[in-house]
Amino acid sequence: MCLAIPGQVVEVFDGADQLARVDIAGVRRTVNVALLGGEGAQVGEWVLIHVGFALSKIDEGEANAMLELLRQMGDEYDQALQEVSAGGQ
Repeated sequence: MCLAIPGQVVEVFDGADQLARVDIAGVRRTVNVALLGGEGAQVGEWVLIHVGFALSKIDEGEANAMLELLRQMGDEYDQALQEVSAGGQ
C-alpha cells in the first residue's frame, strides 16, 4: 500500500531545483516542493508527501489528525516509515 505522509518543512535549501528538507516522524528527508506551485514551501509549514514529492500544504491540525490515523493503521504505517528511513537523508 502506498501512503502519503505528513511532514514539516525544516529547511528550504535549493530554490532552483525546489528542494526542501522535511521532518517525517523524526526522519529528515529531502523532498521536491515544485508541485506546490507559486512560492513553494516555507520553514514550519506542513506538507503531504508521497514518493519524494510534496503534493499539497496542510495545516498542523490536519497533519496531527492524519499522523494519528496512520499510527492506528499499524503495520502499513510502520512499513511506510521504514521506507522513508531506508532512503533517509
